[in-house]
Amino acid sequence: RLKLPDLNAFIPDDFSLKCEDPEEKTDPSIDYSKQPPCLLIDRPDSLRMWHKLDRTWKVPKTSIRMHLTSPNLYRSPRTMTMARLYQKVLNDDLNSFVYDASVAGCNYRVDCAPTGFRVSVTGYSEKLPNLLDTVTTRMLSLLREMKEGPEAHPGLAQKFNKAIQNLCRETKNYKLDSPYEVGSYNSRILMENPVWHVDSYIAELEGEYAEKDHLTMEECANTMEESLSRVKAEALCIGNINEKEARKVASVIDEHFLAPSRPLTEDENPKFRSFKLPTRAEAVSIFGVESTTSRSIPLIVEDVVLSESEENNSVEVILQAGSDFELGYQGVAIMELIGHIAYGSAFGQLRTKEQLGYIVSAFTRKTAGGAGSLCVVVQSSVALPEHLEERCEAWLASFRQELADMPEERLAMEAGAV
Repeated sequence: RLKLPDLNAFIPDDFSLKCEDPEEKTDPSIDYSKQPPCLLIDRPDSLRMWHKLDRTWKVPKTSIRMHLTSPNLYRSPRTMTMARLYQKVLNDDLNSFVYDASVAGCNYRVDCAPTGFRVSVTGYSEKLPNLLDTVTTRMLSLLREMKEGPEAHPGLAQKFNKAIQNLCRETKNYKLDSPYEVGSYNSRILMENPVWHVDSYIAELEGEYAEKDHLTMEECANTMEESLSRVKAEALCIGNINEKEARKVASVIDEHFLAPSRPLTEDENPKFRSFKLPTRAEAVSIFGVESTTSRSIPLIVEDVVLSESEENNSVEVILQAGSDFELGYQGVAIMELIGHIAYGSAFGQLRTKEQLGYIVSAFTRKTAGGAGSLCVVVQSSVALPEHLEERCEAWLASFRQELADMPEERLAMEAGAV
């Protein structure tokens, strides 16, 4: 039988601007666009809430972002695989809950990361707290349903099995990416700690070990429930939302995640760091073999692509500059300026003049722990990696001289562009 749908509860009818409320005093002499968000709630062991009322753009929209930090999510490849499966099942399941919200101009996103869960909702201000409450409530109720097993919820079990198949296919296909993308992944594996290799995730999804110890819906729910039992939250409310409404958002976070869990101590916070790449002397001391080639880079990692049909070669040269703490604000700004100038210079020389390949780039790169580097990436079907490496080094030498000879007026113009 035909049936009219229910009324869309997420359609807003209040488009008033909070910055125009009588209690919100706006000083026309202040440039509010340059003011950072203020710290509204500061409980370091459980919740830090940041807030900024929009007084510049004056549109009736708000963005709420929340990060739930958990030390348990990245403790093994299996727990991280469970988190990714939960994310896929949740996003699939939420379509039926928040479809009306997307029609009404509101959007949501739930992601898992090595440090925890990221939840964001954006849209018209009036209904946004309701959307956040709906999403976070379903995050928890879904775990209870998954724990009841496939017999009680066959539809949910079907979504879970589909999530396993999709995740396995996506993870395996990652190894078939273009050489420069695989090279970038390998360099991250080399420099960051802790980090799990893609092969470890594949082993959890298929193969001999996966057949002996199947991934189950109940185990996934128990693992995520354990991860959410020790969390702390950091949230940002920005846009057409005042302090009173931001505190209501904080109460939703408290009720759903913080009240049932124990707070994290500082030592329990997940810590991710980058290794310092060795000099030539340090590399010889570590690996015990002096290079017999003329290549000047002290540490070289080579790999062969998985796809037999791949015709491209790639090289990524990484020059570490130090951590954000070592560089300071001025050093970080200088690194960004160098990266901005380097991109045009490398493209002009290696791509336009030497025509080594279609993918040529030079940029600043951040790895875990705030470590900064200058990276040069070239992918080519006409030259071998050793030749690409040689040309990158030649460009670096010429780029150094280019920076030394650059007039102050040009440098100031480039800094203004950054």
